[in-house]
Amino acid sequence: MQNLLSDVVVVDLTRALSGPQAAMMLGDLGARVIKVETPAGGDDSRGWGPPFVGPADGRESTYFLAANRNKESVTADLKSAEGKEFLTQLVRKADVLIENFRPGVLDRLGFPVQRLHELNPGLVILSITGFGHDGPEGGRAGYDQIAQGEGGLMSITGATEPTKTGMPIADLLAGMYGAYGALAALHERAVTGRGRVVRTSLLASVVGVHAFHGTKWTVARELPERVGNHHAQIAPYGMYRTKDDSVQVAVGSEGQWRTFAPIVGLDPDDVRFATNAERVAHRDELTAAIEQAFAAEPADGWLRRLAEAGIPAGKVRDFQQVYEWEQTLSQGLLVEVDHPTLGRIQLPGPPLRFDDNPYAGARETNLPPPRLGEHNESVRAWLAED
Repeated sequence: MQNLLSDVVVVDLTRALSGPQAAMMLGDLGARVIKVETPAGGDDSRGWGPPFVGPADGRESTYFLAANRNKESVTADLKSAEGKEFLTQLVRKADVLIENFRPGVLDRLGFPVQRLHELNPGLVILSITGFGHDGPEGGRAGYDQIAQGEGGLMSITGATEPTKTGMPIADLLAGMYGAYGALAALHERAVTGRGRVVRTSLLASVVGVHAFHGTKWTVARELPERVGNHHAQIAPYGMYRTKDDSVQVAVGSEGQWRTFAPIVGLDPDDVRFATNAERVAHRDELTAAIEQAFAAEPADGWLRRLAEAGIPAGKVRDFQQVYEWEQTLSQGLLVEVDHPTLGRIQLPGPPLRFDDNPYAGARETNLPPPRLGEHNESVRAWLAED
């Protein structure tokens, strides 16, 4: 299993989340990821907390731990002559370089694209920015919540006022898009022998997942609106209160509707609800009728009844419940690593499984998120081998 990307060397010049996420995804697939950090403090996210864990002289941010497994850490001041020479050596031996500087920063450090490809014509360069590397606002700094707002995501999230998602979804999506773009460029390089630049941004990542909300505007010229915990174009599909808790129900077809309606005491041919379009138009009435029926019984009872009827439904779990859930554990979504100061810890794991590996990702053994500069000697020794 470690052969998927075990011949790929990734130089990770990124910090915070979008770039580290992309590099970690390649590391999860077996690539050797060398994370280059500033000597004074390293990746910004090493200081993002609380919570911090570990001994007083080696506190670790759980934020940093989330996006940096399967990497090695080296420190270098890229503004110094020594740091520039170190990066030059790394570039010559790398397959992928990932950066999420603001546009122009890498150029000012002396490593524009032309120079990088002079050093290594086969280098794939992944560049992640906030709003794109060009255009009238291409130089803007990129932060997740700002991108969620500027990219329209917050306008359709929440019940009454624009709301960000609980996860830094613009950062995470940019990392995912970047990783799959880098893999496509590596595939092309296998044919042409030459690398190329792959670009994405937080803005692009958000617009890229507009899906049916996007075509609602681009084709129908209707502005999507916030509908809280309900689907914008399907009903009933959302969260409903029961006697003691809430359950989520997804009635995704007319056949399911005809099964579901009698369970909650509704006539499936009621003119207000007979088609999905009518149910969406009368969503408030439908929700009230469902919750009136649901109020008679606790959530667990309704979940059993809906499961027996074949209606998709579920509960809303907190993180403790998710990570203790047998189904989560069965999918290899928790990995254990031996951290040099924290000992044996569990981390959320990769979301991919391959058929000859019972674990998620492409490694039998995952590397813990590195201490700052932990691999300074070993990486420099490797560079000196040639």
